Amino acid sequence: MTIYPKDLIVRRFEGNPILTKDHVPYPVVTVHNAAAVKTRGEYILVFRSHLRNGRSILGLARSKDGCNFTVDPAPFMVPAREGVFAEYEEFGIEDPRICQIDNDFFITYSAYSRHGVRIGLGKTSDFRSVERVALITQADCRNVVIFPGKFQGRFARLDRPHTEIAPWSIWISFSPDLVHWGDSQVIMKPAPYHWDQMKVGPGATPFRTSEGWLHIYHGVFQTMDGAVYRLGVALHDLEDPAKILGVADEWILQPEDPWEVTGYVHNVVFTCGAIPEDDGTVKIYWGGADTVMCMGTAVIDDLVGLCLSVPRPPT
Repeated sequence: MTIYPKDLIVRRFEGNPILTKDHVPYPVVTVHNAAAVKTRGEYILVFRSHLRNGRSILGLARSKDGCNFTVDPAPFMVPAREGVFAEYEEFGIEDPRICQIDNDFFITYSAYSRHGVRIGLGKTSDFRSVERVALITQADCRNVVIFPGKFQGRFARLDRPHTEIAPWSIWISFSPDLVHWGDSQVIMKPAPYHWDQMKVGPGATPFRTSEGWLHIYHGVFQTMDGAVYRLGVALHDLEDPAKILGVADEWILQPEDPWEVTGYVHNVVFTCGAIPEDDGTVKIYWGGADTVMCMGTAVIDDLVGLCLSVPRPPT
């Protein structure tokens, strides 16, 4: 049994890692960066896996308790082989996020090809099959998360264009239909000489709290030994998500366990999914070193408190 300090914001699950390549009934070499949602009493993870050719597909795992998962016998999504999506998914599909809107679940994912990376949008109602809806960005754009609600009749999303002009910053855009997006603006930038000074990017789908939309994001710090990926939190206004009420000055999770420090990409904790629970906690799922899946829990009020009590400027 692992004993962690009581002042940790995120309490790691004692059974980590919760998914490895050995849990997958088809050949893969990694299991990481999973979107997460809870529906009909079942926890769903849509995870990324590298194949032995180095390209990525998406698998699906199910759980009754959010900790112990069983992987479906076949992949959930593989790169399209025909139609317009095939050209833009040629090199693999990666890092999904899930947003529930009414009875449908919309999945954003990174589509890689010789043209760069852009975001695909899929839709499912049962997590048995998925319909590709549209490619919703140009290249190069990654890490799109959609807010599960409307703002003055429009949907909102966070994304991270891949550019050093405004170094790897978080932007917000709006849409009437989830396909056509505009009114984009940068709302959060890396902080100089800070744990997230190299780049920031959207992480898990934001969820509603009494104080605002809570967004768990990733931040990167460049060291002499390479980049370190950690998790932080930001709080967005309930009525206007372009307005950030606070960004916690401190990270909430950093690579510490052996499978987070060493792996396919060293020193990485990277989230694509978090599930708020009725008891006031949130289950956070993260990829460890781009190799395995882990999870932990945090008290939602603690995360909100960090954003409001010890904030840093968002830009």
